[in-house]
Amino acid sequence: MRTFMIATLIAVAATTCLAQAAPAPFALPSGTVLPVSLDGTLRSDHVHVGQPVRATLMQSIPGTRIHRGAHLLGQVVAVTPAPHPSITLRFSKLAQRDSTIPVTVSLRAMASLLEVEEAETPEDMAMRGTVPENATTRQIGGQQVYRGGGPVAEGMTPVGKPVAYGILAAPLARPGNNCRAQIDANPAPQAFWLFSSDACGLFGYPNLLIRHAGRTMPAGQIVFASTGRRFTLQSGSGLLLRVLPTAISSAQPSNPGSLALMTSPR
Repeated sequence: MRTFMIATLIAVAATTCLAQAAPAPFALPSGTVLPVSLDGTLRSDHVHVGQPVRATLMQSIPGTRIHRGAHLLGQVVAVTPAPHPSITLRFSKLAQRDSTIPVTVSLRAMASLLEVEEAETPEDMAMRGTVPENATTRQIGGQQVYRGGGPVAEGMTPVGKPVAYGILAAPLARPGNNCRAQIDANPAPQAFWLFSSDACGLFGYPNLLIRHAGRTMPAGQIVFASTGRRFTLQSGSGLLLRVLPTAISSAQPSNPGSLALMTSPR
């Protein structure tokens, strides 16, 4: 009996120590911006429900343990065929090394591969002696990045600073668009990669529409639609996503498909 009691006490103590040593669950703060590059091409006439979707994080997230190269994982949750094609995506996990964290995100902006390549190309590389570390580039959305000690600027107004693989800036809301500025609960500068801090909507996709950005119900569902009979989301396209509050992401409707064509702010 005594031996059994000692063994039980040891087991309880070990369990308690393990519980105390286990790290607290990690979650990204609401409003965190995730700049990612789409890893594969999605075609409206070939895609299917349940198809995995993956994107790569292109800039480390400041103040977190999430680094450039992490993968955002999701899937296609709905497809509408021609003559009014649409694709509905939902990202649900952020994976890094051997760990994953659940996320629910909305879409703030998306840019074609051509727009991404243009934002990566320095405007003054033809000048003698200019190196990438000191070059000037133009972000998707129009802000300029003056590397080599300069700021990120909107015209003559500094709005952020260059860092490795992107910029840090406070989210801005340009008059006339639906994207939000800073969120009170998360006022920290965010990682925007090649996007301007006020970038909102679509860049380089003239026949594409964002039917639902995912910020309102059904939360996290991003619906792309086209004015043509088919469309393609190119591999290498840039997406600017934003983490939703837990309260919103957990409050899914009983029939989310019925709301998939609502237009929502970003």
